[in-house]
Amino acid sequence: MRAIKIVLVLIWFIPTMFCTNVNYDHRALVIDGKRKVLISGSIHYPRSTPQMWPELIQKSKDGGLDVIETYVFWNLHEPVKGQYDFDGRKDLVKFVKTVAEAGLYVHLRIGPYACAEWNYGGFPLWLHFIPGIKFRTDNEPFKAEMKTFTAKIVDLMKQEKLYASQGGPIILSQIENEYGNIDSHYGAAGKSYINWAAKMATSLDTGVPWVMCQQADAPDPIINTCNGFYCDQFTPNSNTKPKMWTENWSGWFLSFGGAVPSRPVEDLAFAVARFFQRGGTFQNYYMYHGGTNFDRTTGGPFIATSYDYDAPIDEYGIIRQPKWGHLKDVHKAIKLCEEALIATDPKITSLGPNLEAAVYKTGSVCAAFLANVDTKSDKTVNFSGNSYHLPAWSVSILPDCKNVVLNTAKINSASAISSFVTEPSKEDTGSLEASSSKWSWISEPVGISKVGSFSKTGLLEQINTTADRSDYLWYSLSIDLKDDPSSQTVLHIESLGHALHAFINGKLAGSQAGNSGKAKLNVDIPIALVSGKNKIDLLSLTVGLQNYGAFFDTVGAGITGPVILKGLKNGNTLDLSSQKWTYQVGLKGEELSLSSGSSGQWNSPSSSPKNQPLTWYKSNFDAPSGSNPVAIDFTGMGKGEAWVNGQSIGRYWPTYIASNAGCTDSCNYRGPYTASKCRKNCGKPSQTLYHVPRSFLKPSGNILVLFEENGGDPTQISFATKQLGSLCQHISESHPPQIDLWNSDTESGRQIGPELLLECPNQNHVITSIKFASYGTPLGTCGNFYHGRCSSNKSLSIVKKACIGSRSCSVGVSTDTFGDPCKGVTKSLAVEATCA
Repeated sequence: MRAIKIVLVLIWFIPTMFCTNVNYDHRALVIDGKRKVLISGSIHYPRSTPQMWPELIQKSKDGGLDVIETYVFWNLHEPVKGQYDFDGRKDLVKFVKTVAEAGLYVHLRIGPYACAEWNYGGFPLWLHFIPGIKFRTDNEPFKAEMKTFTAKIVDLMKQEKLYASQGGPIILSQIENEYGNIDSHYGAAGKSYINWAAKMATSLDTGVPWVMCQQADAPDPIINTCNGFYCDQFTPNSNTKPKMWTENWSGWFLSFGGAVPSRPVEDLAFAVARFFQRGGTFQNYYMYHGGTNFDRTTGGPFIATSYDYDAPIDEYGIIRQPKWGHLKDVHKAIKLCEEALIATDPKITSLGPNLEAAVYKTGSVCAAFLANVDTKSDKTVNFSGNSYHLPAWSVSILPDCKNVVLNTAKINSASAISSFVTEPSKEDTGSLEASSSKWSWISEPVGISKVGSFSKTGLLEQINTTADRSDYLWYSLSIDLKDDPSSQTVLHIESLGHALHAFINGKLAGSQAGNSGKAKLNVDIPIALVSGKNKIDLLSLTVGLQNYGAFFDTVGAGITGPVILKGLKNGNTLDLSSQKWTYQVGLKGEELSLSSGSSGQWNSPSSSPKNQPLTWYKSNFDAPSGSNPVAIDFTGMGKGEAWVNGQSIGRYWPTYIASNAGCTDSCNYRGPYTASKCRKNCGKPSQTLYHVPRSFLKPSGNILVLFEENGGDPTQISFATKQLGSLCQHISESHPPQIDLWNSDTESGRQIGPELLLECPNQNHVITSIKFASYGTPLGTCGNFYHGRCSSNKSLSIVKKACIGSRSCSVGVSTDTFGDPCKGVTKSLAVEATCA
């Protein structure tokens, strides 16, 4: 075995010794003199772990990807000016090499502005404090720093020989990002900045093309590319540049306080096919695997810790079916057309209202796409002497201009239902949930408690004060009331956001949070004051810094006032805004590194408080058994941050409930998709489950630390593992045959019909039961199938015989297999199975 492994390694590395020439023409990227149709997917290295990377990349390759695309995050790698960090999840070189080892290309989006729902758009906060700096415009201090970092990354890649021009996998780089969306705000300085950025990037001599997405005036030789839910109508700014789509949004991001976004795969597949139909040759999914916003990396503000993005590979690294499988079929169908696609431009004709044909023909090679862009009505069209049925909002792909290999609205791939199963995760002396005696604790002091606090007259903006070293900033003030206070006193606070807690004389008086649409706060909190000295402590906090928009770096946070006491005796008011406030950046527990769990004077578990604000909790636990992905269910907690063995798994906020409005029980994929369409989970917490990568865990003796702001009950916390529930498929007689049968079908001349194909995702599992099987007119969805008007009485026995005991099985969807339970009706087969 050892000798075989060595041979395999040599087979991979021999080609990388040779340089690859990458350029482009009006049709495509040209690699070593040959145009390429390329399918790409975004995976952001710090949103997963190095231990997850190989499997994520292999699943991407198995799904039909040629390229992995990632941003480079400046603030991750240079948190302090001149001090670089490329360790662990930040190991960009290792990530790129892992992609290369899988035999895939890389698109490196250096930016260095990322957006990406990432804190501060990926910019380090120290940049903000450079005298005279203005971000993303013709500003010398900014350009100097941007060039230094961009050159640093390029040099790092060159040192490791990772550019294709050196024999490596990187075939593309990106400079800037979506600047064209906001460049009008910067005027002439924006135009000159883009020209400078283009010259700066090309001067770095990477030997591969550079792109600018959403930049219609990208100067030559920079390729301008499209981002969006649809890019079929996009045209490059020069007839010498190919049509490229750098971000096809596979879903949307989740915000705390928002419902869970999803994008139907039929619509996503339609968008992909339309792009290639109308001349595209490079398409990238954003995201193919979204992952997790660990630590304090979320932007927004109010971006949730989960960055699942409804991607083909979910946050936990599990293939999302049928999205992954149907897109895999789309990729195969497009690659069957590649010879024709790269040879010529499409000839596009109308077949009627909302009906379109695109033909790629050169010599004897021909491929066609037939589109029905009507949002309601199916249509039958005549094309080249044949009749084709086109469902509404769909594209049929004909690799030979005659036979349909795939229709985007007809899914041949299986569906899968996964669920989180609560695990009896053992502590050293019992279950985590069993008793409050398992949680030791420390109270975070209210108000000023650290050396280094300081006093200033007036209210300070938070980001300028904390430099984002912490989410937290204390504003503290003592006032002396000579008269007996009124019982109607109200503390009025205005803040730029994002949330705050008000303490009066050491007791929590009230809290308030903004939302992703409006971070600013304007709140009146009834308070009880005493005659004499009163202490007002306001804890202001951020929930990820702004990451998008013109001048986003100038958007502030914190309590900028006014802060007014209303309803004092005789109806008087007292404006506290201009008084001398004392400030503390961060928490005492942060200074003591309580997140590691190893330091600090933890109180006895026997007296652990519940529902107490500003409390640190610590407990020990054993890892859930097995290898399934792990999550913590934070139901019962309020808001805070969690650490496992000293590694932050991000901010948790299970009490932030999504609005009741905006969700539907079913989602019609037909018609243009928007970020507010097809949402789920309305009226429920935006996120209760938080990913804990297996690599963060030891078999036993793990330490979980929480900082709880609002007050919660840690004894309600539980661990869960994500497990496959059911495997389903619903195939009609009108479906094309499985795409893998295309070659054998066409070469032999045999007519092969549609087949149901089930396969357990785990190689060690087999199909153990058939929960439902019906051939006829079955209805419903996976997990909720039911019999329609007719069903063959042989359905269940035939499927059981074909499938039980095997890892995979296929069943022909035809009357030849099942008989004809209802003549003259188009029939289908629906099956739900379980694997174990």
